[in-house]
Amino acid sequence: MAGNPEPLSPRAKLAVTAGRAAAAVSRAAGRGSGSVIGGKVALRLDPDLLAEVAHHLDIVLVSATNGKTTTTRLIAEALRANGGVVSNALGANMPAGITSALAGGSDAQYGVIEVDEKYLATVARDVTPKAIALLNLSRDQLDRAAETRMLAERWREGLSGSKAVVIANADDPLVVWAASSSPNVVWVAAGQEWKDDAWSCPACGGVMQRPGDDWFCGECGFRRPTPSWALSGDEVLDPHGSAWPIKLQLPGRANKANATTSAAVAAAFGVPPQTALERMHAVTAVAGRYDVVTFQEREVRLLLAKNPAGWLETFSLIDAPPAPVILSVNARGADGTDTSWLWDVDYSKLTGHPICVIGDRKLDLAVRLEVAGVDFQVCENAVAAVRACPPGRIEAIANYTAFQDLRRVVGN
Repeated sequence: MAGNPEPLSPRAKLAVTAGRAAAAVSRAAGRGSGSVIGGKVALRLDPDLLAEVAHHLDIVLVSATNGKTTTTRLIAEALRANGGVVSNALGANMPAGITSALAGGSDAQYGVIEVDEKYLATVARDVTPKAIALLNLSRDQLDRAAETRMLAERWREGLSGSKAVVIANADDPLVVWAASSSPNVVWVAAGQEWKDDAWSCPACGGVMQRPGDDWFCGECGFRRPTPSWALSGDEVLDPHGSAWPIKLQLPGRANKANATTSAAVAAAFGVPPQTALERMHAVTAVAGRYDVVTFQEREVRLLLAKNPAGWLETFSLIDAPPAPVILSVNARGADGTDTSWLWDVDYSKLTGHPICVIGDRKLDLAVRLEVAGVDFQVCENAVAAVRACPPGRIEAIANYTAFQDLRRVVGN
């Protein structure tokens, strides 16, 4: 277990104080939580601050293309059964935001930290984690993120020789390739709905064979490891063969998979699966995701989908027609400015739903839907889109900044 925190050095104290002041100014100016600018200021004054604020904590790092914010929240809830937790719960997942989060955890025992895929190796080097959870890798933000195999290679190099327990998804070949360099891996059968980024072997480039739920490379022998934890329907199977019911208020198969990985992480810290899964039930929404809000006398459910794999999972949450759907896509810095990924999404799954299209890149999305043969109407903004839908439930799916825009409009 982590020890008691030692007093920060005078330089570190100055950096933390200056960072908090910068964050307060940012909040007062209405420019968000201030965690990122606060962290940047603090790290400029003390480049070693991240390591210093983390040294007394048992750190868990969570990284993936999809699901890391939710999984971070689920792990944090589970570990609170054993002690205090500090976490970057709002998703500021680069070094500056992580530094801000950990700087506020002087009394905590655990640090549960979501990490952007590109920064995993760097952050792991600074904070010496006890555990690292790896969920999935798929195409995302094509203008700023490396190709998926390059990210897997970065992870593989960064994990080589790590003393952390790596809890990794056995169903994603890219994750398995990355995690296999670590000497201590716990494999979880968490599933993989989106397979289009893992048809070739990351080890040799050969074509992957996928019989049933298995996978292997027929050329070099790289294959799916035997998992010790597994998602089975509505239950988590632990290494002893016991089945534990998943108790979530969050919807969908993907969140059951996140809960399975979270239970495996919690077990590494001595929290029994039953306790971990019961505590996860308290999570009803994550940074606004899955919230249902009343707006214009309609019930709007807010769903986040940032890339093809995320959209595929989100479509599975939507009931059969005729539930209306609002789709919103932006292409700002936080989203990635390249919208070519829209062509990798199978929008025919929305056939039969009344669809309204909004967002900065609504015309890009409209062209994609036109080609897919899906009926839709383009609306000027979120208010117009909601008014165009009949009374009752509306499903609203948006990528990152479009989701934030939508939350501001509907009052969530």
